[in-house]
Amino acid sequence: MMNPSTPRAGRREWTAFTVLLLPLLLVSMDTSVLFFAVPAITRDLGASSTQQLWIFDSYAFALAGLLMTMGSLGDRIGRRKLLLLGAAAFGTASVAAAYAQSAEMLIAARFMLGIGGATLMPSTMGLVRNMFRDDAQRAKAVGIWSAAMAGGIALGSVLGGVMLKHFWWGSVFLLNVPAMVLLLVCAPLLVPEFKDPRPGRFDLPSVVLSMGAVLPTIYGIKEMAADGFSVPRLLCLLAGLALGVAFVRRQRGGRSAMISRELFRDRAFGAGIGLNTLAMFAMMGSSYFTTQYLQSVLGKGPLEAALWGTLPSLAVGAAGPLATVAAQRVDRAYVIATGFVITAAGFALLLGTDASSLTLTLISCAVIACGIVTVAALVSDLALGATPPEKAGSAAALLETGQEFGGALGMAVFGTIGMAVYRRDVSDSLSPALPHGELDTVRETLTGAAAVAGRLPGRSGEAVLSVARDGFVHGMHVAAVGAAVVLLAGAVMSVRLLRGRAAAPAAPAEEPAEVPAEVPAEVPAEVPVAAGR
Repeated sequence: MMNPSTPRAGRREWTAFTVLLLPLLLVSMDTSVLFFAVPAITRDLGASSTQQLWIFDSYAFALAGLLMTMGSLGDRIGRRKLLLLGAAAFGTASVAAAYAQSAEMLIAARFMLGIGGATLMPSTMGLVRNMFRDDAQRAKAVGIWSAAMAGGIALGSVLGGVMLKHFWWGSVFLLNVPAMVLLLVCAPLLVPEFKDPRPGRFDLPSVVLSMGAVLPTIYGIKEMAADGFSVPRLLCLLAGLALGVAFVRRQRGGRSAMISRELFRDRAFGAGIGLNTLAMFAMMGSSYFTTQYLQSVLGKGPLEAALWGTLPSLAVGAAGPLATVAAQRVDRAYVIATGFVITAAGFALLLGTDASSLTLTLISCAVIACGIVTVAALVSDLALGATPPEKAGSAAALLETGQEFGGALGMAVFGTIGMAVYRRDVSDSLSPALPHGELDTVRETLTGAAAVAGRLPGRSGEAVLSVARDGFVHGMHVAAVGAAVVLLAGAVMSVRLLRGRAAAPAAPAEEPAEVPAEVPAEVPAEVPVAAGR
C-alpha cells in the first residue's frame, strides 16, 4: 500500500503532464510522418534508393543509440534542463529538415532530430515518475502516456498525408516547430526540475559501448528483415551483441556505471523491461503486415490506408487508463497476462482474413493495439514504480531502448516468416507459368507482383496478382500463429514473475531521497517546488 504521507499530484502537475505529452506525440509521429513524403523528396532532392533508406533510418538509429546516454545525462544535469535542450534541438532540426536542399542535408537533419528525440523521450517519462509519487496517479499518467505514444504513430502518417496534399514535403517537419516553442515557454513555468543529488562520474566509455552495442545490432536486424540474410549483416549483428556483452560487464563492475545496478535490485524492474520488449516485438510484427495488407492486398491508396489505420487507435485511448483502473482492483500480474491474451486473440482474428477482409482486419488491429497498450502501460508503471526517483531518467531510457529492440526484432522475425511463406507459395503456383526473371520479381514483393501483373494480358495478370495476394495473406496467417504463441508465453511469464508484486516505489534506506534540483538540501525532498524559482 502507498504511504498516506506520500504527496498527491494536483492541478499544476497534471497541467505540466499535458505539456509533457507534446514532445511524446511529436517524437512518435516522426517515426511515421515521412511515409507519404518519400516520392516528393526523391523528386525534389534526387535521392537515391540508398539515401531514401537513410532518410528514414538516420532518425531511428540516432534515437535508439542515444537513449541510454541521454537518460543517464538527464539524471545528472536535470531532466527539465535536458528536455529544454532537446526541444530546442528538435525544433531547430525540424526547420533544417524542412528547408534541406539536398538528400545529404536531409539525412543530417533527420539524425539531429533523432538526437533531440533521444533527449525528449526519457526526460518526459522520468519527469512523470518524479511528479506523480502516488501509485494510482502515476499508473494513470503512464497509461495516458502509453496511449498517446501509440496514437502519435498512427496520427503521424495521417497528418503527413494531409499536409502533403496541400503543401510541399517540408511542411511535415514544420508541424514540430509550434509545439516545441510552446514546450520551451511552458515547461520552465510548469515542470519542476529533478536530478540525482549524487550522480557519480559520467562514464564516457559506457557511452561508446552502448552506442556500439545498439546501433550495429538494430542495423543488422533491420537489414536482414528488409533484404534477407548475408554474412556482412550477420557480422554486424554479432559485433553489436559482443559490444553489448562488454557494456553489461562494465555496468556490473564500474563504480560510476551509466546504468546503476541499483535499478535491478527489484525483480519487477527487469521483468518490466523484458515484458515491454516482448509487447513491442508483437506490435511491430503486426504493423509490418497490416500496413502492407491495406495498401498492397486491398489496394488502398496511402492516405486512404492511413485513415483506415487510425480507426483501431480510437480504442487505444481508453485501453491504458482502463488497465490502470483494473490493476488497482486485481493483481496487476493477471491484468498484464490478460493484455497478452487479448493481443494473442487479436492475432487469432487475423487467421480469419482473406484478400478482401477490411472490417475483420481493422477489428483485429484494434484488439491487438488494446492488448499491447494494456501491457505497455502496466509494465512501464511497474518498472518505474520499482525505480528510485533519482534514477528515473536511466530507467525510462532502458524501457524505451527495449522497445526499439523489440520493434526491430519483431519486424525482422515476423517479416522473415511471412516472406518465406509468400515466396514458397508464389514459387509453387507460378513457376510453371512465368519466366524466371518475372517470377523473381513477383517473389520479391507484392509491389513487384502488381507490376508484373500489369504487364500481362487479362486473366493472366489477374491470376498472378491473386496468387501473390493469397500468398501474402497466408504468410500473415503463419506469422500470426507464431505471434500468438509468443504472446501466450508472455502471459504465463507475467503471472510467474509478477504475481503478488506491489510495485511500491524503490527507495533504499541507505540512499538519500532525491532532492529537486532547485531546492536547498535542508528542505524535505517530498515538498513540491514551484518551477522556475
